[in-house]
Amino acid sequence: MTQQYLAGELSQLLGRLGAATTSEAAARAVGLLRHEAETQPISALTAVTVQALALTDRLCWESLSLADTSTFARQAEISAALHEFGVCAGWLEDD
Repeated sequence: MTQQYLAGELSQLLGRLGAATTSEAAARAVGLLRHEAETQPISALTAVTVQALALTDRLCWESLSLADTSTFARQAEISAALHEFGVCAGWLEDD
């Protein structure tokens, strides 16, 4: 995979996550991560991916606590895609 592809794909996944947020604070946090994915060197994208997964986990728990199952389902799908992408990019180990 080319470096531009990796950064672009991560940015696209973060864009999907941004669309699945339910608060301004979460949208800002995703926006910051997306900015990092688009501007940081490829070596920093492992950390961005890990941070995105941690944020997605928090968002999923928040959605569950609000009984918002449709938002939870979208967030969980994005989380799975982020994890799979991180594994395929060689940034994460497959659990």
